[in-house]
Order: sequence, then C-alpha cells, then structure tokens
Amino acid sequence: MPSVTHDDAPLLADLMPWSVAPPRLGRGWPAAPDPGSLKARWDTLVKAEGPDREALFEPTRSRTLHTAVGRLPGRRGSGGTEKLVRASGPCPEPVRVLLAPYDEQWLIPDQRLIDAARPELWRVADERQVFVAEAPGATPPLLVTSLLPLLRPGRVRPLFRRPGGGEPNLAPGLLEHLGSRLGSTPTPLDVLAWITATARPDLTVPLTGDADAWERGLELGRRMLWLMRRDGERPKLPGGRRPYVRAPLPSRPVALRYDRDEEALFLDEGRISPVPPQAWDFEVGGERVLEQWFAARVAAPGPGTLAAIRPAAWPQTWTSELLELITVLALLAELRPLEKPKLPAPVTATDLGKAGVLPVPGAARRPASVLVDPEEGPEGQLALL
Repeated sequence: MPSVTHDDAPLLADLMPWSVAPPRLGRGWPAAPDPGSLKARWDTLVKAEGPDREALFEPTRSRTLHTAVGRLPGRRGSGGTEKLVRASGPCPEPVRVLLAPYDEQWLIPDQRLIDAARPELWRVADERQVFVAEAPGATPPLLVTSLLPLLRPGRVRPLFRRPGGGEPNLAPGLLEHLGSRLGSTPTPLDVLAWITATARPDLTVPLTGDADAWERGLELGRRMLWLMRRDGERPKLPGGRRPYVRAPLPSRPVALRYDRDEEALFLDEGRISPVPPQAWDFEVGGERVLEQWFAARVAAPGPGTLAAIRPAAWPQTWTSELLELITVLALLAELRPLEKPKLPAPVTATDLGKAGVLPVPGAARRPASVLVDPEEGPEGQLALL
C-alpha cells in the first residue's frame, strides 16, 4: 500500500519516485566560486610529480592517483580516462553547479577527482533538466535548480528520467489522474511547480482536484521555480528596494556583518544597502545563506594545498552575484508555501491507490536505461553498460 500521513497526503518520494544520492566530492579543491582558480589548481597538480602530486591530490579510499574510472557521461571533454598519476594537458572546462543552498559555484567535471560522481545524474543533465534537492525541515523544504546539485544530505530527484525532457520522473498515471480531476492534463513542469509551492517540511505534498486552487498553487510555484533556477530574466526588487554598493568593497574582505537598523550589509568597510532583514535571516539547515556564501569565498585553506589557489582580490563578478543573491532571497522570503488547513477536493494517497497510481512499480524507482552516446571507460576503453 502507498505510504500515507495523518491527512493522507502522498509523499514526494511516491510522486517523484526516482532519486539519487547527491554527488560526493571527497576533496574540496575541484570546486570553487570562480573557474580561473580551478584551471590554476589543475595546472599545479599536473606539473607536480611523485609524492608532491599525491599530496596535492588528497587521496581517499575511493580515489587515488592510480584509480581507473571512465569519463563522466553526457559531457564531451569532461576529463581524460588515463590514471591521474600520468595525467597532463589542459584542465577540463569547469561547469556551473549548485554547491550549497543558493550558492552557484564551478566544478572540474572529471570523474577521477570525484569520490562519488553519480553518473546516472550526469547522463540526464541537460538544458531541459530540472533537479529537485531535498532540504527536509527547511522552508521551503525543496531546492530546485537547472544545475547539477552537490547538496548534502538530501536526495536528488530529476524531473526527467531521460535527456531532452523525456519520460517525466513522476508516478506512472499521475498526470492522467490529475487531468481527470482538474479538467485538463498538467505538464510535468506544472506538477513540479505545484510540488514546490506545497511541499511540507516532512516532504509530504498535498494535492487538489480543484482547478481554481490548482491555478493559485501553480502561480506561486512558478514564481518560486523562476527565483530558484535563475535561468531566465534576472530578478529585480522594486525601485528603492534594490541593493547597491554604497561604499566600495575592499580587495580582500575578511568579515561580514549586518546592521538591522540601517538594513546594510558590511564586508569590512564595504557597504551594500538596502538589504532587507528577510534576506539576511534566510536560513537553510540552521545556517544563514548569506553567511555561508561569504565564508565559501573568504575562508583561508591550509597553505600548500590546491584549495589555497584562489583569486588574489575580490572579483567584480562576486559582487554582482551577491547583489543577485540578496534579491533572490528577499523575493523568496515574501513567498510562503501554499499552506491551508485543508485544500478543496483533495487528491489523497488513498485516491491515488484506488486509481492504480500508487504504489509505483519498482522500475520507476530505478534509473532508465540511457545511452545516447558511447561512453569512454578507464584507459580509453569503451564502457560496457
């Protein structure tokens, strides 16, 4: 029987049945807030020899300089397949990823550097894909991104099981059943918008068969998706509320503080305002997003490590990203998930069970068989799947 809660709302795990554990890097240096540092780190690694290269790499039980792994699927030029002990040549072109909540950074897409890359996620990552990363207990409890998420510890649920937006990762028959209740069949992205707007901290998702309530939820969910994904028109606060740099930021800021009375964010003596209190107070997992974002850019790694290779001064691009992040958090804070004691015409887990939508077949919880292009295995061998 399908899983139920006190009000019989279905679980996200039943509505989007295929999930993958998030990728695990195993070492911090293959990711950074700027791509230039990653290329410099790679160059330093491949120029080193013997024990020096091994120490810089930071081996683990999953990855050493002698580990044989294939190329990341779905990405041409995503690293070589010879063992790292012999690696040379230019750095694989860094890709944008979601490394922490609302923190877009860069990653060297090379499976030799990543302890658990989750190839099944890379196979379906393209311009049509949308990833849902669980943040249970947070508000909102889901982070939705067009980038590959490396967030821990929640599961990652792609919206589509195949590249090109093929085969939605939804319980088989869910779209048709909702269509019979609503009068028109929703798209997979509609369902994701509803889930984003209504998901609860316990990761249950109340559904409705009332067309008016559904449209209200879609309006809220679409705006949340737009703010989280940030892959369309850039969000802006109304005039007079837009944050600006009021005092120049220092070349190497070390401290971040917020003045609630002035609604000002200070990076040492640099000043950004207005910054709404809701943006400063925005938390995920008990940590302020803005503080976490800043710390990732100014933390001082140990000397002699690859992670210590970073920009000599604060790049202008980081200031632009910070202003946009403040805007996104302020606008998201104004949107609260659609919380009502009881939705009209609820579609419960019991209803979905009677319609044959739940329980989902076992195959729906496993990845689809995807092989768009031949995949290169270790040492240039053709990968066998």
